[in-house]
Amino acid sequence: MNTSVMTGEPAGRYTHGHARAVLASHGARTAANSAAYLIPHLSSGMAVLDVGCGPGTITLDLAEIVAPGVVTGLERVEEPLTSARLTAAARGDHTTRFEQGDAMHLPYPDASFDVVHAHQVLQHLMDPVGALREMMRVCRPGGWIAARDADYAAMTWYPEIREIDGWRSVYSRIARANGGEPGAGRRMRAWSRAAGIPHAVFSTSVWTYATAEECAWWGNGQANRVLGATFVQQAAQHGISAEQVRAMATGWREWGDHPDAWFSMPHAELLARMP
Repeated sequence: MNTSVMTGEPAGRYTHGHARAVLASHGARTAANSAAYLIPHLSSGMAVLDVGCGPGTITLDLAEIVAPGVVTGLERVEEPLTSARLTAAARGDHTTRFEQGDAMHLPYPDASFDVVHAHQVLQHLMDPVGALREMMRVCRPGGWIAARDADYAAMTWYPEIREIDGWRSVYSRIARANGGEPGAGRRMRAWSRAAGIPHAVFSTSVWTYATAEECAWWGNGQANRVLGATFVQQAAQHGISAEQVRAMATGWREWGDHPDAWFSMPHAELLARMP
């Protein structure tokens, strides 16, 4: 999502929220590290829709590739769009559009875009199959559907820290209670088939944090997200105390400071060209 998510009925509550720590993490995403599987199929002049664009960093990278084509970033809520517009202005991009809308009911006519892209979005929706059908609806014949989502159960890290195990368990419970599916990656092919997407091709790619700087950034970032009001409040609803939450954050910081720290996050990628 990018990480922020377009939600509507039927959809789900966005588990991460839009606090500063979340937007900072999402703001590190680029087309190169989050949409490399799509880039070879982009060309100048394309019209692109980025569903769940978050703070817009991937969106604006896509805009540079397809210029003078117009890219539209779509989000349900205003907070990440404010950040996206500021980033666009700083980059001198006065063409890319950032609009509010719902992934389950995309506010565009049929066959409006050459590329419809969603990064870290499907995992947060109650009806990811319906969202994929909407993406197909607004994609032109000969255009591309592209989606990439992580798989939380397949994340690996070292050293093994009990509090991070606890974080993953609690996050997964919260996400599913909100109507999402943190195991989205392994379901990508099944969702694609259920949506009736023709000629889909699937791939995987991995984010890896394995330098002192990367691990410190990721560990501190995750700790800040855990301590954010959104996670704390949702954890409390599942019987997790403030003390337990603080322990998770401490575990993340301890991991990030460890000289042997390693973290990998696998993603599944869906790419399909519309007939």
